Amino acid sequence: MSPAQVEILAIAVVTAAGCALVGTFLMLRRLAMLSDAISHAILPGIVVAFFLTGDLASPWLIIAAALTGLLTVVLVEMLTRTRRLKEDAAMGLVFPALFSLGIVLITRYAGHVHLDVDAVLLGELAFAPFDRLVVGGTDLGPRHLWLMGTITLLNAGLVTVFFKELKLATFDAGLAASLGLAPALIHYGLMALVSVTAVGAFDAVGLVLVVALMIGPAAAAYLLTDRLHILLLLAVGLGALSAALGFGAAIALDASIAGCMAVAVGVVFMGVFLVAPGRGLVAEMRRRRRQKWEFARIMLTIHLVQHEGQPEEDEESRMEHLHGGHVGWTPEFTARVVAESLDRKLVTAHGDRLRLTPEGRTLAGQALSGTLT
Repeated sequence: MSPAQVEILAIAVVTAAGCALVGTFLMLRRLAMLSDAISHAILPGIVVAFFLTGDLASPWLIIAAALTGLLTVVLVEMLTRTRRLKEDAAMGLVFPALFSLGIVLITRYAGHVHLDVDAVLLGELAFAPFDRLVVGGTDLGPRHLWLMGTITLLNAGLVTVFFKELKLATFDAGLAASLGLAPALIHYGLMALVSVTAVGAFDAVGLVLVVALMIGPAAAAYLLTDRLHILLLLAVGLGALSAALGFGAAIALDASIAGCMAVAVGVVFMGVFLVAPGRGLVAEMRRRRRQKWEFARIMLTIHLVQHEGQPEEDEESRMEHLHGGHVGWTPEFTARVVAESLDRKLVTAHGDRLRLTPEGRTLAGQALSGTLT
């Protein structure tokens, strides 16, 4: 790869890491769509700060965006607390209004600068290496790499320092309040980090990719582990992997870098969704298939135990009766259930008839009494 391509990839990976750190807590708090709301609603704050400073690189843009993000959260919660609107409806009212205000301000007053609608939504990582950070005549590299590197380190530092507080406030806000941890302050602090991360990334990667990187890797990581610190590491790793795969696809297809990365986030999530060991679709299908045969074996033992000592015992215990009588199994299904029951020593075969073993009788008794685990 060329030096410019290495820089683009580095910006994307660092951005993915920073977004994944805060996005994980949004996902765990069931506030995934709030990332979309904040990412769009910060636009008027950026535009107003640009009008005041005249500099797209000014740190005041980040401060104004963070404040606008907090304003979004406050407005959503105010509408939700009225109990006349649910949270999703409140988001659907607040962020389109603020985002549209930003669009109007851009198209009316900032059409002559690189602050347009396409740049906001999709970004353009291909141009990021041309925006250099020069200090004292020394080229220190892409400005976005330094900006997102700083934000990612800030996110990592704050998550590390306040890990216990974030964990407790996320999973049990009531307990956190009783211990004097101020969950509301923790909540607004997290929203401020989300806002800062979103505005730091929007100029390079666009708002669409910001939302994808905040939620996609975290959701995929959640399918792999229940431990929070491992979840955070996996989310960062999967975000970086998505960025790398998307960049490779963009080069191969000569397509939008941000668009390919957003697609890669979806592809990585679907891959994890399919093959995750405990919660993946394949594992779930195997578990249901295993439960199907386990249930069939239990039904066989119950059928046999209910007819023990009855006049019709010999007839009901015949293997042909299992698929020809009221059990209603097919011959192939019956053959497999019987074979597995024989292997597990739940029944024994006496000619074409089946008899329960002590183990099979115990299993049937537990199933009928409701004590089977």
